[in-house]
Amino acid sequence: MPGARGRRRAGGRLSVDAAAGTRLARGLGLDRNTGAVAAAVFLMGLGEQLWKRFVPKYLEAMGAPVLAIGGYGAAGDFLDGVYQYPGGWIADRWGRRRALTLFVALAGAGYAVYALAPSWPWLFAGLALSAAWASMASPALFAAIGDSLPRGRRAVGFAVQSLLRRVPIAVAPALGGLAIAAYGVRGGVRAGLAVSLALALATLAVVSRVRIPVAADAAPVRMADVWRRLPAALRWLLVSDVFVRTCEGMVEVFLVLYATNVVGISAPRYGLLVTVEMAAAILCYLPAARMAERTGQKPFVIATFLMFSLFPLAVVLSRSWAALALAFVVGGLREVGEPSRKALIVDLAEPGLRARTVGLYYLVRSVAITPASLVGGLLWRVSPQLPFAVACGIGLAGTAVFAATVHERHLRDQ
Repeated sequence: MPGARGRRRAGGRLSVDAAAGTRLARGLGLDRNTGAVAAAVFLMGLGEQLWKRFVPKYLEAMGAPVLAIGGYGAAGDFLDGVYQYPGGWIADRWGRRRALTLFVALAGAGYAVYALAPSWPWLFAGLALSAAWASMASPALFAAIGDSLPRGRRAVGFAVQSLLRRVPIAVAPALGGLAIAAYGVRGGVRAGLAVSLALALATLAVVSRVRIPVAADAAPVRMADVWRRLPAALRWLLVSDVFVRTCEGMVEVFLVLYATNVVGISAPRYGLLVTVEMAAAILCYLPAARMAERTGQKPFVIATFLMFSLFPLAVVLSRSWAALALAFVVGGLREVGEPSRKALIVDLAEPGLRARTVGLYYLVRSVAITPASLVGGLLWRVSPQLPFAVACGIGLAGTAVFAATVHERHLRDQ
């Protein structure tokens, strides 16, 4: 039996460990609310990434033509836009916890539709439901960080959230690729969906821990009022972001088809490419966010926009798995300034309109880029390389717009 001195030593070690844990959590911007949100992001991402990137192959296996696959990508971009503002409205009016609970439940219903779909058109219904997490929940997740952390700490908060979103992406697609290799495209994707459903149930318990008070509006606020109250710097960020996300949307759903059908690699090796991409992203998140706190956010946003522009070019110049791996490192570096870009949006938004401002920003952005995947599909029919080359040019134009119109002094004045 330990004596009184031993008990004091043990108690002292526990106290030191607890203090170190508290300092680490504070350094990473984690408290009860941001910790619960980060855990929810991790669990939902872990499930979705087992199958989500293989949905174009799932559609192909169910007999969907290439234009339907492009249409699926366009529908995803459209839903990503139209769900954002309602998601922000619900998060501001109902509160973050109730909103997140609703979005997780809707996404779980979507996973069930994907798994039980008898034909490819049903996958569009699954997309409509599952997008509740990927799109509707986004303003609530942004606002939770804005509500819980001071201005100077938000880039780190977003970096941690992004990190926990990407860790599953580094692992899960490779596991999904192995499941497809073992059970075929349909069987492998459906196995991933079963895991997603289980993780969605666990996420419901996690988001029940969120405790953020609901702030009522002093007077009714319409969407047009929210738009009028966007500062000029945020509007220019939005314009340049539309260019850059058009670049991404034009080729995103065709990456797996280019890698497997044109370059000729297998599904498991494509999953490894995604792992390479996510590893590059994970390694740059926290150092970049720390540096942005000291040097300003604009250089990192420019760097991330440049990587978005160069990624399609790097992919289309690849002729082997090794070359694709290098291209996917460039893809991972697209995240180097993402925490800074998200922190800019939250910093520039009025606190009482935070979730709705985020929702409106993403509504405009996503609706604007909705045709991108469809245009990419039309260009693909001319030549599989063509959408990648056009996307690069559009991304570079967006980078130039941001560099010329958004200045650090505008950000400091907000």
